[in-house]
Amino acid sequence: MSIPVLLVNSHQIVLWGLEKLINNESPRMKVVGKAINGAEASRLVREKKPEVILLDLYLGIEKVTELIPDLLSEGNTHVIIFTETRDQAAIDGTVLNGARGVVYKEDPTQNIIKAIEKVHAGELWLGRGTTGRIFVKFVDARQKPTDSITKKITTLTRKERAIISAFATDAGGSNKKIAQNLCISEQTLRNHLTSIFSKLEITNRFDLFMFAKLHHHRVGGTNSTSAPPAQIYS
Repeated sequence: MSIPVLLVNSHQIVLWGLEKLINNESPRMKVVGKAINGAEASRLVREKKPEVILLDLYLGIEKVTELIPDLLSEGNTHVIIFTETRDQAAIDGTVLNGARGVVYKEDPTQNIIKAIEKVHAGELWLGRGTTGRIFVKFVDARQKPTDSITKKITTLTRKERAIISAFATDAGGSNKKIAQNLCISEQTLRNHLTSIFSKLEITNRFDLFMFAKLHHHRVGGTNSTSAPPAQIYS
């Protein structure tokens, strides 16, 4: 089946070019919608159910970093940032908020196609520098006083801990697959995830994966060595 892709960019000429590029890869993937701002993007995520969103880092005055969690909460989708900037802080912020890939406008056009395929398959498409900085931030957080982390973990139910374990061992798994592995419905899984995100004060699956890997020994039932490392692409 084709990978449904949503394009979000404030420049119509860029949208036109990306649509031509991606639809030329049919039947592997196809553009199911185009948006020029966050409100349109949120509406199209609900209506079109894209599995990959190619999102420009800058949408006029909108803060894309804050938009990402809203887009991810609307369905089972992954975000790839499309940008010309090398602003490390801005890029890191998008990844920490849930983006799974970053493609630069100066890159070969085939990188866009490869990134869509890899991110859709549950992998990461990030430069090594970005990946290294993100992991350092999580390690630094782990080395800080952990009283607040302990307090959050104690609020988790046994089922919620099992779900965190499942995400740690199958980071790229879809909600459907993880629900089947846990013998629960997708709706039940979504309800549990809402509760988990609230208790841990996180907003997306990537944060959940990193939390589980860093605190597996305290959550319980999460084997840090059982999950394959995410693929890194530069």
